[in-house]
Amino acid sequence: MDIKLSAGELLERFLRYVKVNTRSNPENMDQIPSSQNQVDFAHQLEDELNELGLSDVYYNDADSYVTATLPATDTESNYPTIGFFAHRDTADFNAENIQPQVVENYDGGVIKLSDSGYELSPEDFPSLNKYKGQTLITTDGRTLLGADDKSGIAEIMTAIAYLIDHPEIKHGDIKIAFGPDEEIGMGATRFDVERFGADFAFTVDGGPLGDLEYETFTAAQANVKITGKSVHPSEAKNIMINALQVGMDFHNAISAFDRPEYTEDREGFYFLDGFEGTSDEARMSYIIRDHDSHVFEYRKHQMEKIAEVINSKYPQKVIDIEIVDQYRNMREILEKDMRPVTLAKKSYKAAGVTPNIQPVRGGTDGSILTFRGLPTPNLFAGGENMHARFEYVSLETMVKMSEIIIRMVTIAKDYEQF
Repeated sequence: MDIKLSAGELLERFLRYVKVNTRSNPENMDQIPSSQNQVDFAHQLEDELNELGLSDVYYNDADSYVTATLPATDTESNYPTIGFFAHRDTADFNAENIQPQVVENYDGGVIKLSDSGYELSPEDFPSLNKYKGQTLITTDGRTLLGADDKSGIAEIMTAIAYLIDHPEIKHGDIKIAFGPDEEIGMGATRFDVERFGADFAFTVDGGPLGDLEYETFTAAQANVKITGKSVHPSEAKNIMINALQVGMDFHNAISAFDRPEYTEDREGFYFLDGFEGTSDEARMSYIIRDHDSHVFEYRKHQMEKIAEVINSKYPQKVIDIEIVDQYRNMREILEKDMRPVTLAKKSYKAAGVTPNIQPVRGGTDGSILTFRGLPTPNLFAGGENMHARFEYVSLETMVKMSEIIIRMVTIAKDYEQF
C-alpha cells in the first residue's frame, strides 16, 4: 500500500495545537479536568472532528474526554475495533505564549532557541545526531513545546483525515479519544471504557522513532508525617524530638543507591520528591517504583518497617506513613494476550520502522486503561527532551507514526490469526 501523507498538513495541525496552553494543574486534582484551558482545547478538537466528518463525536463532561468514531469501510471482514488515545494536557513547565521554531533541513549543529540565551547542542543532547537533514520543531527557549502529547493528537488526526480522504482503504471501526490530565495521573481513572467500545487501544504518547512499550512501572505514593517535640535548644537534652532530624534518619535508612539517579532499565527506586516542615512537624512525600510486582511489595514493606523501627526508639509514635497504590505494570495483563503488541510490531515493520521494545520508566494512561479492561500498549509520538525548554520533535517521525496508524488498521484484518 502506497501512503503519501502531507507533512505540511501535519505540521500545520501540530503548530496550531501547541500554541494553546493546556497545562494541567496538580492543585486541582478533584476538578474535571484540572484546568479550564483543557476544556477549551477539547471543544476545538471536537469542532475539528465534526468538520472531518467523524461519527459519534462527543465531549463527556463527566470525564472530559473527546471521543469519536470512524466507521468501518469493510463490514464483511472480522476487524477488531481499535482505539487510539492521546492526551491534551502538558506538564508542569511554562506553557504560556508558546512560540515554536521550525528548523528545516537540520544541519547537525547548534540550534539557538531564539534570543532566549538557550540552545540545543549535540554535545549536550546527543539525540540530535539522529536527525540531520530532517525538519525539527523546537521551543524558543522560554516554554515547553507540548509535543507530549500534542504530537500524538496531530498524528492521530492526520491519519484519520487520510483514511477519510481514501475510502478505498479497508478497515474496521476506529475509535479516537483525546483526554485530560495525563500528566497528573488522573485522566484515565475517569474514562468511560464501556461507552468507548474498543476491543483494545493504543496510546500515542511515547518518545523517539520505533519506541513500543507494553511494560511500565508499578507505582505508589508514600506520604510520611513526622510529629516532633519542639523545645528551646538550650533545654533540649533528652526532651527534644526534632521532626526534621527524624525525617533525615528515615530517609537515610533507605538504600542510598535505590534512587532514580543511580538506576536504569528495570531497576526500581524510591524518590523523595517533597520534604518540608520545622523541628515540631515535618512531611515527606515519596514515589515508589518497580517493574517487578514482588520487589514493589517489598519496597513498600521496607518503608513501613523503617517507620516501625524508628517509632520504637521514642516514647510515643513519631512517624505516620500512608502508602497509596497508583498504577500497576500493564505487562501483567498484556502478556496474557499479546496480539495488540504483535499488531504494533507488524505495523512498524510494514512502515520500515524497527520496533524498539523497552520498559517504560514511568506510567502511561495505558497502564490505567489496561487494568480497567482496555488493553492499551504505548506507541512512539516522537518527542525528545520532553517537559521543558529543550523539548523538540522531528516532523519526519510524526509523519511516520501517522503512516503506522493507517497501516495498523488495515493489517488488523488478520488479527485473529496472530
